[in-house]
Amino acid sequence: MKQADKIAERLNIFTGVQKPPEVTVIRLKSAYPQEERFNRYVKRSFDVVFSCLVLLFILSWLYPLIALLIRLDSRGPVIFKQHRSGRDNKSFWCYKFRSMRVNDDSHHKQASRNDDRITGLGRFLRRTSLDEFPQFINVLIGNMSVVGPRPHMLKHTEQYRYVIKNYMVRHYSKPGITGWAQINGYRGETLQTDAMEKRVEHDIWYLENWSVYLDIKIILRTVSQVLRGHINAY
Repeated sequence: MKQADKIAERLNIFTGVQKPPEVTVIRLKSAYPQEERFNRYVKRSFDVVFSCLVLLFILSWLYPLIALLIRLDSRGPVIFKQHRSGRDNKSFWCYKFRSMRVNDDSHHKQASRNDDRITGLGRFLRRTSLDEFPQFINVLIGNMSVVGPRPHMLKHTEQYRYVIKNYMVRHYSKPGITGWAQINGYRGETLQTDAMEKRVEHDIWYLENWSVYLDIKIILRTVSQVLRGHINAY
């Protein structure tokens, strides 16, 4: 976090506590490992190869199967798309298999335990993280990475940027399907500000310590957690 403080101070960007002037995110060259051109090339190459393999060998048959089950389970589109905050705080359409009944609260209310909006099939999809698989399309497009800080709803970005120090620093990187915060228990609903603070701390640690080895470690631990089940997966 010291690195994040130095960058924020040096660039005079907003770090939290009170409402800032209209400044979002300014990137500093080589501030983090991913800012090095070669590292960006390596990470992007890994993302493209990994997402292509998933799309070819898994999603090619999984998509029509889940699409059929969603259609049989409830009315509405197969894919749920939502504007999320991406790199440099630029919004993008984030894709998921729809796990809720169509409702008016989807774009500003987080899913909670025993949420009556979640369908029967949706609970299984969310518990197993299968609802996130369409985000490999986001990775291939280039607005997400396999590993990185999870993208938040626009409402939550606006909310937490004013109360959590260095919150906006997490937007130096492309958001990920999974991340360092998620495998360390900070996934799902954030009922209290301190839970989001811990998530942000882990996201910034990831930015400061990124390596291909770390990405592979996070992916393997994510797979392990999915197979074992996660307490906050609902």
